[in-house]
Amino acid sequence: MQGNESLSAPLTAACGMYIAVLVILAVMLFACLLYAVKGPRIADRIVAINMMGTMVMVIIAVLSLLLEEGFLIDVCLIYAMVSFLAVTIITKVYMGVYAEAKQPKEEESERLVDKKGVNNGNSAMD
Repeated sequence: MQGNESLSAPLTAACGMYIAVLVILAVMLFACLLYAVKGPRIADRIVAINMMGTMVMVIIAVLSLLLEEGFLIDVCLIYAMVSFLAVTIITKVYMGVYAEAKQPKEEESERLVDKKGVNNGNSAMD
């Protein structure tokens, strides 16, 4: 009976440590969510979303240790792949929107240059 009592104290301490880590990660996840919503630039928001995905993976891994369930590691790996694809797609969409927004500005500046006669096809080399 004494062997069980000697094992219960470290297990209780480990459970307390896991729960403390989960609480800290939850607070950090909430801070990242606020930064993702309020970030100054789109790139900062994308980084915050990526960081949130990483923190969720760590939370799942810690829960796997706390609950002693091995299948949660598989869930964590699948979540990692989905999170990576989501951030990649969000970045591609943002780059496409940025390129479309930049293109009309370049066309407008070319029209302004043409109106001034600087780039109307007459060059000194002709």
